[in-house]
Amino acid sequence: MPKSSLPYLSCFVIIFVISRLMSIISVKHRPWTDLLPCELFSLDIASKLSLNKSSLAIASTDFGNLVHVTPAAVLYPSSIEDIISIVKFSYNHSLPFKVAARGRGHSCRGQAMVENGVVIDMTSLNRFKLKNISYNNNYHQYYDNSRIRVSYDALLGFYADVGGEQLWIDVLHATLDHGVAPVSWTDYLYLTVGGTLSNAGISGQSFRYGPQITNVHELDVVTGKGELITCSKKINSELFNAVLGGLGQFGIITRARIKLKAAPKRVKWVRMLYDNYSTFTRDQEHLISLYGNYQDLIDVNDGLDYVEGSLIMHNVDPNNWRSSFFTPNDQDRIASLNSPNGILYFLEVAKYYYHDDDANDTNIDKEVEKQLKGLNFIPGYIFTQEVSFVEFLNRVRKGELELESKGLWDVPHPWLNMFIPRSQIDDFQYVFANIIAKDSKGLEGPILFYPFNRNKWDDKMSAVTPEEDVFYTLGLLHSSGLDDWDVLEHKNEEIINYCNENGIQIKQYLPRYTTTEEWKTHFGSKWRIFQHRKNLFDPKLILSPGQNIFK
Repeated sequence: MPKSSLPYLSCFVIIFVISRLMSIISVKHRPWTDLLPCELFSLDIASKLSLNKSSLAIASTDFGNLVHVTPAAVLYPSSIEDIISIVKFSYNHSLPFKVAARGRGHSCRGQAMVENGVVIDMTSLNRFKLKNISYNNNYHQYYDNSRIRVSYDALLGFYADVGGEQLWIDVLHATLDHGVAPVSWTDYLYLTVGGTLSNAGISGQSFRYGPQITNVHELDVVTGKGELITCSKKINSELFNAVLGGLGQFGIITRARIKLKAAPKRVKWVRMLYDNYSTFTRDQEHLISLYGNYQDLIDVNDGLDYVEGSLIMHNVDPNNWRSSFFTPNDQDRIASLNSPNGILYFLEVAKYYYHDDDANDTNIDKEVEKQLKGLNFIPGYIFTQEVSFVEFLNRVRKGELELESKGLWDVPHPWLNMFIPRSQIDDFQYVFANIIAKDSKGLEGPILFYPFNRNKWDDKMSAVTPEEDVFYTLGLLHSSGLDDWDVLEHKNEEIINYCNENGIQIKQYLPRYTTTEEWKTHFGSKWRIFQHRKNLFDPKLILSPGQNIFK
């Protein structure tokens, strides 16, 4: 280097150092930064930490719009290394701060929030592109240069490696381009893969294929120590089982290897109407019993692929934002019925088509007719639609967009989700007749009620269910005004209190408790292993404080 260049280089170095120091000093005196170690803002990720009010406001609320907790900063990562960096920094610091991974923020009670800590906006990872690379000694093509790639293995069959930040709707479209698709879904597809796998991921397919967590081959996880670990049932299985259904307590899912099968073309979609609770539950249990013990022996074209039940209160439109299934004429016919306790029940099933031809249509009709033979719905009250596979899976999106256009989506959602043992379903009828139907004002959202086969779940995983062969899920998916959500919240509390007082052994799904004792009761026999895993993978209690499990 010529000597004449040295003065300029020295000036450049001095200017850089001064500007860096000024940046650190100015950041340190911004709001919230006194809540985080000042050394954090000298790391390479400092430029990706946002302290502005709009970022903090978004991260301080969620879909439920009931809980509001303000973080100190929001990290917008552009790589997995950014996530590792911030978690590892916190773990190694003498005063570790809390970290929460946020996908779509679709929690209802602040589960993805953190007070005075850092929220990681996982969807930020979807804003950068990846190249084709060699992974585990195999060459993989990335779909459209995004973090979804479809591959084939002689043992596993087709599978998709998917970033934890990816939305299930994008996974659907990416895999369909290869003629395959996941087998287990949630009713709403605009959720992140990491978010649903941290809970369980349930829908009408779960009776046959299990929840989403039992359809995962492998994970990449950033633990509470800032370590990136690949895990599966055979490799680092303790972490694998902990994270699936683990409510974000043990690590941040950055990649999931999802099981795929041949993708259907179309769907025969059927709803049947009941006015008798016992008949309704008995028919649901009959349908799922066909898959209780021999799922793998059933040909892909045999049987039903989806079973869900729901309730409609008197004088409430049978259509709702979840799906506009019924025609105006159907709605009038349904409204004219008189039902005991003012409640009607819908049994909803679906059968997938795998080929587009007339012969296949005839075979599907025969298969559906065979499956529904002997059911005791109200004669004449069976309704059928035929839709594309994508239309069926994405049925909730239309209602969401309609509510958004009317300004009715970003409102409080005091939802209640729970699992109920089959042996106590008859006792639970009191809840519908005397708590929910007693004052159904404002109960215009979906009320889901349908059973699962427990042997489609893996008890080694963190997700908690009743310890019976069959259990039901109840989803009270209501919306309210900004000032009257407490009415619905009180109804939720009344339901929980009734169950507790009458010995109904419910397990909340998407739970939110405020005391350690409540969490111990929730996890029951799994509490000790849950606590042990927390000590292994997040000993400083850094991750997902919004769940309020570990203080």
